[in-house]
Formats: sequence, structure tokens, C-alpha cells
Amino acid sequence: MSIYKAFFFICWLVIVNQVFGQSLYLNVKGENETRTKTIDSIGYIKSFENYITLENEIDKLKHKLVRLGYIDTTVDSIVRKNDTLYSAYYFMGEKIERIRIGYTPQFNKALLNFINHISGDNYFEVDIKDLENVLRTLNLKIAEQGDPFSTLQLINISKHDSAFISAELKVVTNQRRQIDKITVKGYEKFPKSYLKNFLKLKTGKTFNLNEIKEKVERLEDLRFASKIKDPEVLFTQDSTTLYLYLEKTRSNNFDGFLGFGTNENNNKIEFDGYLDLRLINNLNYGETLNLFYKSDEIDQQTFRVDTDLPYIFGSPIGIQLGLNIFRKDTTFSNARQYAKINYQINSQHRVAAGISSVNSTNLLNDDTSILNDYTANYYTLSYNYTKPQYYDPLFPINFWFDISTGFGDRENNLGKQSQAVINLDTYKIFNLNPKNSIYTRLNGAILNSNDYLDNELFRFGGINSIRGFEENSLVANLYGVLNTEYRYRLSSSIYVHSVLDAAYFENQITSTKEKLFGFGIGLGLLTNAGLFRLNYSSGKSENRQFRLSDSKVHVSLTATF
Repeated sequence: MSIYKAFFFICWLVIVNQVFGQSLYLNVKGENETRTKTIDSIGYIKSFENYITLENEIDKLKHKLVRLGYIDTTVDSIVRKNDTLYSAYYFMGEKIERIRIGYTPQFNKALLNFINHISGDNYFEVDIKDLENVLRTLNLKIAEQGDPFSTLQLINISKHDSAFISAELKVVTNQRRQIDKITVKGYEKFPKSYLKNFLKLKTGKTFNLNEIKEKVERLEDLRFASKIKDPEVLFTQDSTTLYLYLEKTRSNNFDGFLGFGTNENNNKIEFDGYLDLRLINNLNYGETLNLFYKSDEIDQQTFRVDTDLPYIFGSPIGIQLGLNIFRKDTTFSNARQYAKINYQINSQHRVAAGISSVNSTNLLNDDTSILNDYTANYYTLSYNYTKPQYYDPLFPINFWFDISTGFGDRENNLGKQSQAVINLDTYKIFNLNPKNSIYTRLNGAILNSNDYLDNELFRFGGINSIRGFEENSLVANLYGVLNTEYRYRLSSSIYVHSVLDAAYFENQITSTKEKLFGFGIGLGLLTNAGLFRLNYSSGKSENRQFRLSDSKVHVSLTATF
């Protein structure tokens, strides 16, 4: 390339850049200074890459003025001042403040309750600046009544004076829609009973897309399924099909811990632990099966199995069945059976009623006044509230409240005794910020009776009760335990926490009333295998000094599969 051609090419690039690379500017004026100030207060874009975007902004500004009540707005002219500056001149006229909208007798006047208006005989008035939102709200409410393709029009618009116009409302309706079919994609075996009773989605119901989306969000309260994407709808001439996109999630839990401490009598290390297996929705019915076994360091064994079968035969009624066996070394053995019928009010609230029976066997040779065979039967009532936060794998439950009560009789060779029992277990996580939270739990029980047997009293203490004490080493007919933790997240999968527990219990057999305290620290680590927890805690009572040798170390792993 010659030097002349190169020079010509460079000059051509400079010219093109100047012609096509310059920005265009817009200045807008009204018919007088007051109108110009009004336009400036509304605001508009003043710099553009090309003339087409500038022209679009002029048109957008006109529509803004019309929506504000300047319905006579027109663009008088667009004048090019120089290569980069354009001036647009608007005529705005007088501002209309209100509009009166008439309607026919067929119009559903109840829809007006959703808008801010002034009512009259077969008409309503609204501020002109609110007109667009008013029509959008009315159209949305009509769509929620099963007509998603309805449209609203204002016809016969007339201007009465400088501040008032009127119009007639025309509602163009189509075929009312209802849900004719529900199809689940991704998790085709999702329990049909949960569609009907948990999500409250049924065929034959009036179609309302917003309501459907709200109901699908209830999947956040469900452990075994989650939403892949928002629901979709297929409309045909004579049917409406709702598509839900779900996936099955891992919800089975295996939990266990190993604890060890020093025996006060022989100074040897003793071990204790438990296994807790929870199987959820493995048969795709939403069922739950719990299996629990615990062996304590003071020769106590607990075995518990129970099942929860929700929505029997597609109804909102569920059944809970359970068996609990507790053995205290060679002293006694208790076998408790229960059956409940529960009703799921919604995704978070559940009530239940049932029966419970206990059969206790004295394993010693001789009966005493405080230890002998007995049977007990109770009628029970219970209520449960659960507020999950399953998005947080470290702390999936934010608030838990469970209370149950039973009324019945205990019978042994000394006679029959009327009794009442109340159990409470509740906890709450207060999220201060993404890294800091406070966990509080209150757990307790009361047995009300004229006399008591040692083999019917409550046994508590340990990692799931007041920490720093041996598992189930405390015996009471009344007790309450307050657990608190300050939790700090080191990362999304690691947290450390304090342990500060307090308890009060009464044992009328031994005439004991005592306060207990537990102190310690802990660590939680979310691994590929599950949630690993390590606690170091020590307990003391009012009548006993704090001793480091009594400290307990507990290790647990909760695996989800």
C-alpha cells in the first residue's frame, strides 16, 4: 500500500468516526415555561447513539405525559439545531385529574374492593395517574376467577371540562378455565395425595396461575421433593393442563454418636452411644419410618420404632404407629405402644388424637411400693408446628413446636390411679445475620399423679437433653431443660458454638428438687458424608462443685442419603 493510500484510509476512518460515532442530544420544551418545568421534573434521556433511539424517547415521553393526565399531549415538531442537538416541542394542554368510568350491570362490583376509588351509581372514579394500575388490577382479579384471557377496554371517552373526563368500561371475556389435568414432570411418582392435600392442587378447581405458584412454593416445606422451575400451563380449546416440574431429593437420615467419660467409681473410660435411622418417602407415598436404638453408660437400653403414614386413601387424615421399649439394667422393663390419627391443617400445622398404653415389668424378685408391675392406658392429644429452612443444610429447621397431653389410668396390684401427662419440646433459631445466630430449646414434661412408681418416671440428661450429664441419668416426675447456643459460621459448612444449659427437676419419690447447669463448646462440620458434630461439655448441680473430670465428649454424624 502506497503512502498516499494509507493517508487516505486514515482520513476516511477519522471522518466515519466523526459522522457515525458522535452522540445525539435531545432538549424538550413545552408550550410555556411552566410546562417545560413539568417535563423536566418527569425526566427523560438526553443522550443517544442514533436518531432512532432519540425518536423512541420522544414517543415514550409523550405516553408518560398522557398517563399523568395530559391527555391532549402532541409533539408539535422536532427541530435539528445542529449536527448533534435536536429540540422537541410538545403541546400538553390542561391536566386531567380524575376519570369517571361507567360499567354495565353484568360487571362484578366486588372487584372494586381491590382498588382505591370513589363509587357512584353504576360508575366509579379514580385519579387519572392511577388509571393504568387500576385497569391492570381489575384485569388480574378477573383472570384469577378463571378467565386468564380477559381484556379490559375504555370506550366512549369524552371530555367534560378541563379537569374531568368519562369513559365506559368494556370487559371482553373468554371461556372460563378450570384445571382439567395435572402432570408432574421430573418426579413422575410424586405422591398424588400430596398434590391434593399438601399443595392443595385439584382438578376441577378454577384456574388461577398466581394462586398455583403460591401453592407450589409450599414444596419448600417438604423434605423429599423440590421445584425445578415454575409451573407451566397448556391451554387448548376445551381443556387446561397444568405442568409441575419437580425432582426427588435425598431425605433419609442416619444419625449416631459416640460418647465417652470417666467412671467415678473405677476411673475407667466408659462409652455410650445411639443409632437413629429415619427413612422418608422410599415408597413414594410420603411415608416416614424411624428406627432408634440407644445404649447408655449406666446399663440402660432404649429401642424405638414408629411410622407415619400421611393422607390415607387420599384423605387429609394420617396414621402414626409406634413401639418404645426401655430397659433399666436388671431393674425393670417398659414397653409403650401408641396409635394416633392426625390431621394436616396445612404444610406447617398438624393436630393428632390417639391412644397409648404402657406395660411395665419389675425384673427384681420382690415388688415394693415404688417399683412393681403396672399397666397404663391414656387418651392423647397433640399439636405440632414446623417452620423449615431447608435451604440451610446446617440448620434445616428454624422453628419447632410440639406439645402433647394424655389422660388415663395406671393400674397395678395396689389399685387404679388416675393420671395426666404433658410433654413439650420446642426450639427456635434466631438468625442475627448470615454468620451469627442464637439457638434456644425448651424441653420438659410433667406427670401428675397422687403417687409415683420409679419405673414410670421420666429419664433425661445427655447430648439430646442437658449436656454434661450421663445419658438418662436423671429421674423426675417433673422437669424442664433450657438449651442455648451461640453459633458462629466460619464458612458455609463449618460452625462453632457455645453450650449453656440449665434445668430444673423434681422427684417426689426421693423428695428431690434440684437445679442443674451445663457448660461447654462445640463444633459442626458439613462433610460429604453428612453433618459431623463434636461437643465438649461439663455439668454441675447446686450441691456439687464443677469438676473437669466429669466432662463429657460427644461425637455424632448425621448422614443424608
